[in-house]
Amino acid sequence: MWLPIVGFELARCAWGGAPAGVPLLDRLPVHRAWALLAPLPLLALYGLVVGLGELVTAGARRLLGPSAAERLAALEERTEQLLERTRIARELHDSIGHALTVAVVQAGAARAAGDPEFTDRALGAIEETGRAALEDLERVLGVLRETERPVSARPTLADAGRLLESARASGAKVDAEVTGPLEAVPGPVSREGYRILQEALTNVLRHAGAVPVRVRVAVDDGTLVLKVRNPLPGAIPGPGRGSGLRGIRERAALLGGAARTGPDEGDWEVRAELPVG
Repeated sequence: MWLPIVGFELARCAWGGAPAGVPLLDRLPVHRAWALLAPLPLLALYGLVVGLGELVTAGARRLLGPSAAERLAALEERTEQLLERTRIARELHDSIGHALTVAVVQAGAARAAGDPEFTDRALGAIEETGRAALEDLERVLGVLRETERPVSARPTLADAGRLLESARASGAKVDAEVTGPLEAVPGPVSREGYRILQEALTNVLRHAGAVPVRVRVAVDDGTLVLKVRNPLPGAIPGPGRGSGLRGIRERAALLGGAARTGPDEGDWEVRAELPVG
């Protein structure tokens, strides 16, 4: 209360009034120069109020814990970490583990057979499996490197153009159509949608090669729909090499959505539906 009163009394003194009721100020001579000091008590009061407000806010944060936005950001970060750890474990088990098992079995059979022709075929199979394992390992290492990036820096469906261009550069004839407000899709859903699209295009290139691909991304009625279709390859991916497809279904399920992968009217289709709301 004293600071506003001091400011008021200084103003009175500047305009010819006699300060009263305030110690020390009642001795001041009347002079217009006091008008220059009149705002200082009000500025001091403003600083005091702001400082107390910051102090109360800091105390409330300590007592009440993180805000809803901070808890949501922490939960999103944790969800991303769990998803990536699950994917890394799945890739290591299904891809690298499978390749090592095949190599060990082939090498043992070649040694036991004692047949040069069989040994040559076994070495060829080991070489082919090893090359595939190296490719899978590079992909897993890429995931590990990416987990060091902050969540906000990871790609979303807004960056899907580079996926499509990469597929085109690999020989695929990509026909893409995007409808609906992608910017309205929440961060976690958009990032997982990007990963699903990436996995679906990788699956096309791995099993079907340079074929026509139809990509549809739509946001409608609170749902993000991703569809990737290509002509059915001669050999349908089996369970031993279908870790990517299983990963698509797991990603969709973790977000409360669903995904279907398989033949559909002469094509191979990957379809994922993720809730946006």
